[in-house]
Amino acid sequence: MPAHPLRVAVVCSSNQNRSMEAHNILSKRGFDVRSFGTGTHVKLPGPAPDKPNIFDFKTTYEQMYNDLVRKDKELYTQNGILHMLDRNKRIKTRPERFQSCKEQFDLVITCEERVYDQVLEDLNSREQESLQPVHVINVDIQDNHEEATLGAFLICELCQCIQHTDDMENEMDELLQEFEEKSQRPFLHTVCFY
Repeated sequence: MPAHPLRVAVVCSSNQNRSMEAHNILSKRGFDVRSFGTGTHVKLPGPAPDKPNIFDFKTTYEQMYNDLVRKDKELYTQNGILHMLDRNKRIKTRPERFQSCKEQFDLVITCEERVYDQVLEDLNSREQESLQPVHVINVDIQDNHEEATLGAFLICELCQCIQHTDDMENEMDELLQEFEEKSQRPFLHTVCFY
């Protein structure tokens, strides 16, 4: 078992739904967790699929919430976006980009393959200093409220199992294989170094 609590990062595209739901559940279970997005901007559903609401990562969840209330409170209440933003602002002030964070983690969990690729690209472009390993794991989670909740519980269960392994470096592949079979979802896994 690791000598310290696992330092976990959960990453999706906009740091709104999937990563924040997992952040919420993991923090309630006592994990040292942060959440991030990898996109260049934060995108939230708009009045039509081709008209998303686009925000800068510097925009607070409170500002996004107020902007959407002003635009169409009924629409954004009905589709659950205001509820999601309300949850988010109770967890942290604003979304964060993974590429802007220099903190080191034991485990980075991504919620879609494109985000996994972006995280790997960022980690591999950094100068290696400590040669501390970081396990990057992807589990595909559809970007809707129900799947985000199911995915968050799966991520939490995975983190709990990893936290209780005696030798994370040597047991990871077997553990992920068990989770693939149990969840019927493919997992991707790469080890990078800081």
